[in-house]
Amino acid sequence: MLQRLGDTLVRRRWWVLGATLIFVGVAGWLGGGVAQELTGGGFEDPNAESARAAAALEEVFETGDPNVVLLVTAADGDVNDPAVTEAGMALTSALSQIDGVTDVASYWALGSAPPLRSSDGSKALVLARMDEEDETVADSVRQLVATSSQDPITVEMGGASEVFREIQETVETDLVRAESIAFPITLGLLVVVFGSLVAASLPLVVGGIAIIGTFLALSLINQVTDVSIFALNLTTALGLGLGIDYSLFVVSRFREELAKGLSTHDAVVATVGTAGRTVAFSAVTVAISLGALVVFPLGFLRSFAYAGVAVVLIAGITAVVVLPALLAVLGPKVNSLRIFRRQRQVDDEHGFWARLANLVMRRPIPFVATVLVVLVVLGTPFLRVEFGLSDDRVLAPDNEVRMVQDDLREGFASDEAATVTVVARDASPATPEQLTEYATELSAVPGVARVDAADGTYVGGIQVAPANPLSARYASGDATWFGVIPSVEPVSPEGQQLVEDVRAIEAPVDVLVGGPSAGLADATDSLFSRLPWALAIIGVVTFALLFLMFGSVLVPVKALVLNVLSLSATFGALVWIFQEGNLSGPLNFTATGTLDSTLPILLFCVAFGLSMDYEVFLLSRIKEEYDLTGDNTRSVSMGLQRTGRIVTAAAAVLSVVLIAFATSSVTILKVFGIGMTLAVLLDATLVRGILVPAFMRLAGNANWWAPRWMRRIYERFGISESGAASSDRQPVRT
Repeated sequence: MLQRLGDTLVRRRWWVLGATLIFVGVAGWLGGGVAQELTGGGFEDPNAESARAAAALEEVFETGDPNVVLLVTAADGDVNDPAVTEAGMALTSALSQIDGVTDVASYWALGSAPPLRSSDGSKALVLARMDEEDETVADSVRQLVATSSQDPITVEMGGASEVFREIQETVETDLVRAESIAFPITLGLLVVVFGSLVAASLPLVVGGIAIIGTFLALSLINQVTDVSIFALNLTTALGLGLGIDYSLFVVSRFREELAKGLSTHDAVVATVGTAGRTVAFSAVTVAISLGALVVFPLGFLRSFAYAGVAVVLIAGITAVVVLPALLAVLGPKVNSLRIFRRQRQVDDEHGFWARLANLVMRRPIPFVATVLVVLVVLGTPFLRVEFGLSDDRVLAPDNEVRMVQDDLREGFASDEAATVTVVARDASPATPEQLTEYATELSAVPGVARVDAADGTYVGGIQVAPANPLSARYASGDATWFGVIPSVEPVSPEGQQLVEDVRAIEAPVDVLVGGPSAGLADATDSLFSRLPWALAIIGVVTFALLFLMFGSVLVPVKALVLNVLSLSATFGALVWIFQEGNLSGPLNFTATGTLDSTLPILLFCVAFGLSMDYEVFLLSRIKEEYDLTGDNTRSVSMGLQRTGRIVTAAAAVLSVVLIAFATSSVTILKVFGIGMTLAVLLDATLVRGILVPAFMRLAGNANWWAPRWMRRIYERFGISESGAASSDRQPVRT
């Protein structure tokens, strides 16, 4: 089938290229502005108790967590100064008059409420809610902040809404910078690999088409469901990376076929039938790994599934369809515009990678033991992992919004914007005395600064203040809710423990517990409850696909085990760097003592897919040689020699693309860039260069063994180079 496709692509090459140009133009026109459409959130489970609590607050009480925090600093250091009080009241009044802004409260409007004043008395807070989707409202609030910052006060804006906006804008800026760093270096490396500007430009063409096409796909998906702004970074990294991987494999095979003396037509057909088959299979495998992210309810991870599947499939289709058509037009001119003459080719048996494979296979056990020790040592810190979720501290310490949030965190005894909400839709079964007793118990929970309720304020198990005019917001008909103000960091293990303790208290009526800390606890539970399903999907489908391609039981098992082992080493390094903050200075980030629980899952799916990408490239050439000779040792050395240079080049180029994201000002992107770079380099060196040949030497001809019943499945459905697992090309079996 693929050979027929290759023949059709040669004969219809101009039609294919014309259709591609039209597609790129339409995709660029419709998807070019996708960055402005995407969201900065997606870290909550929409079906969790915390989400239902937020919905109840909105529906019944028309309120919720304040997402706007104005930090007011008194010029003379005293927020009780009459002039400061007048300015603070004026700011409060002006904010409440902006359409779309509700639930405005301030230190001064509440009669000098102590929780809204900093410990040193120089700062005070104004809290409010606004419609995050209406940018006009946000612009009006920012304009008010700018005009209000004059003697005797200075006003700065923080809160969840401003944090998400800042993250979104920073990601867009960082994406442009990462691309500007990665593209020229990538082109330079490709010129070194191919020695020709024409050949070196082809991977960038494939990557560019994949990226632009995915922008269109994300724009369309965003019309149906929210997509995270972070998905753009995966689109760029994978689009360029896989475009380069697939193009390296296809172009190198095409040049190899030309060097054998084949015509352009026959070289394209042979390339599509061999390298095209491998690329198509690899793309499906990577897409399945990334598609497994859709089992998680968090929009952040689902967005990576949408972007990942789209970019992988578009890159694969472009490499198998568009690139061969382009090669059919270029023919031998693919080697034009040489920058330097490539070194004389060494025969396969004496090349570096063949010599390395033979060296490893002569003493496989010492090599395996050494590499395993290295990977285990690297992975050991992962045993100390503490999971959390990202908050404002993903922004750089010198970011203005981040500095406002730090002032709120360090200067105030409680976090007023991170209230744990306890909502009772129907409180009628309980007596007022029972509700009072419940509020008293809530206020005595460790980590609680105070509890605000309809009948007053509670601190440390005692009612310290009766109801005031603002207390009316805590009741509506038969419904009521309690505002549990934390004294601990909301997005932290302490915040999670606070939620567990609150939920453990027996309530007199049915309640829902929400707020940022509850969102963290619910998201963590949701992630790890779905994780076995994602791992099962990846493991089972990958095993099945590898079996159908290679007809072996041992090869898929080995691939799965080695990938998990190398990824464990990567995760250990991330804990040491980011959770424990050992490189926080050079990398300019804040260590929070936790690792975002979504990132290991994301990195596992993406890196696992890329690892299988390299695995398929290598094993396809080993299997091709083994089918011809039946010599296991020779097939391993020849396979590694013929793919080692390509895989190394692909890994080097992809690492440049990924490490560029470490320059981001957002910690999530630093973790992604550094984590993926480590995973790719470990996989392309220690795993592919040492562990694979060592294990395949130890297994011998058993590498290609399968039980009789599985052999029959392979003979009927297997994917061989000729399109069917024909009996005359079965591997030798002992």
